[in-house]
Amino acid sequence: MTARIDWQVWLDAPAKINLFLHVTGRRADGYHLLQTAFRFVDFGDRLRFSPRDDGEVRRVNPLPGVPEADDLCVRAARLLQAETGCRRGVDIELDKRLPMGGGVGGGSSDAATVLLALNRLWELDLPRARLQALGLRLGADVPVFVFGRAAFAEGVGEVLQPLELPPAAYLVVAPGVSVPTPRIFADPELTRNTEACTIADFAAAADSTALFGRNDLEPVAVRLYPEVRQAIDMLAALAGRGAVRMSGSGACVFVQCADLQAAQDLMKASSASWPAGWQGFVAQGLDEHPLYRMSAQV
Repeated sequence: MTARIDWQVWLDAPAKINLFLHVTGRRADGYHLLQTAFRFVDFGDRLRFSPRDDGEVRRVNPLPGVPEADDLCVRAARLLQAETGCRRGVDIELDKRLPMGGGVGGGSSDAATVLLALNRLWELDLPRARLQALGLRLGADVPVFVFGRAAFAEGVGEVLQPLELPPAAYLVVAPGVSVPTPRIFADPELTRNTEACTIADFAAAADSTALFGRNDLEPVAVRLYPEVRQAIDMLAALAGRGAVRMSGSGACVFVQCADLQAAQDLMKASSASWPAGWQGFVAQGLDEHPLYRMSAQV
């Protein structure tokens, strides 16, 4: 994992999983109110930054289907410039390893790493709370990556409380389909009135082998995307339904395992039956973002 924040050093942008995700209501402006538990894992994208003296922000390598102006990495850097008056520039190189439309936070994590890294590299020294507020303008999942701790989240995902979670490893499977988050949240059959829980409710169940609660987005996703249902059913047949869940709005499905060996064994047992185009990875759960201790402080 990342050793330091510096120019031309690969910096981690880890994946996240949602251990549960409840939709508890909807605001007047249309945004959904959520409760969820975020956990980072030690696999994800990587970014590398090179200084420019012309004030320009440029993406070095193409990202298929994503124009440079729409790239969250570029938008994050330009937002940081606009908010601080910084005139320094940067070339951003992205090693994209997480699936797009996968529900594991790839674009949001990339944007957060840009904010955390450039805050240090451009010597801006903004406090973490300010970076979280900027991140929220880029996407609802960006603040938790800036927050940098496993977290119980409420609101639209930006009201965060740190969590201490028991050790666990995960098998994460991407079933070869990209799920657009807006489509899931717009579906008329989405549950929007789950009774609110408390962080104490979640903590009391954290040591259980079964996952707490549910993912309210999962029934919509499996109806619209049969590949997601297929992945859940295939993994549940091996690990038990209580250990299998879709992350975020999908399409990725994960299995919570006791340790890395158990996760690796499960991947070996299941991967021979995966259809063409499916991918997966095994990762250890993290309680801290790799950049947490070397980036902005409160």
